[in-house]
Amino acid sequence: MRELLVEMSERQRLLEDRLKRYDQRITEFARADERAGRLMAVEGVGPLTATALIAAVGNARQFRSGRELSTWLGLVPRQHSSGGRSVLLGISKRGDRYLRTLLIHGARAALRFAARKRDPRSRWIGAVRERRGANIAAVALANKNARVLWALLARKPYVCRTPTRASSAIRVSRGARLNMRH
Repeated sequence: MRELLVEMSERQRLLEDRLKRYDQRITEFARADERAGRLMAVEGVGPLTATALIAAVGNARQFRSGRELSTWLGLVPRQHSSGGRSVLLGISKRGDRYLRTLLIHGARAALRFAARKRDPRSRWIGAVRERRGANIAAVALANKNARVLWALLARKPYVCRTPTRASSAIRVSRGARLNMRH
């Protein structure tokens, strides 16, 4: 039994080392890619989310708007409307499950830190959290982040008016670099 446990422990250690190497490679790629650098400036988006979004979406201009990207990811509410009465249900959960999960987990992390801040975006997140609860606030923030990410990928010059880690209002034109200070 001990031999088996030692062997299993060695295998687990090898797998963990391999995962660390893959994480390092993803981080290196994200730092080298200019698009990923812009995406990582949004609070709640790290190297994994940025590279996964770039790989899945490619050219963001295939979507007409950020709402289309959010719909493609399954982050918008389902609608059940008739007779002029609009009823919004839970999120549709159609689309790319992996990206949706990454965006929602990133939004949960940003939600934790928003309670300490007083900028307009953090106040909005806090108000949604008080009104609707933490889970709905996380999905709402993921939806908002998806729209911002679409704008950062699809528009030139790139404009992001929501507060991010880099500053409270970023305007990045072609060839300019983001200031990634925290």
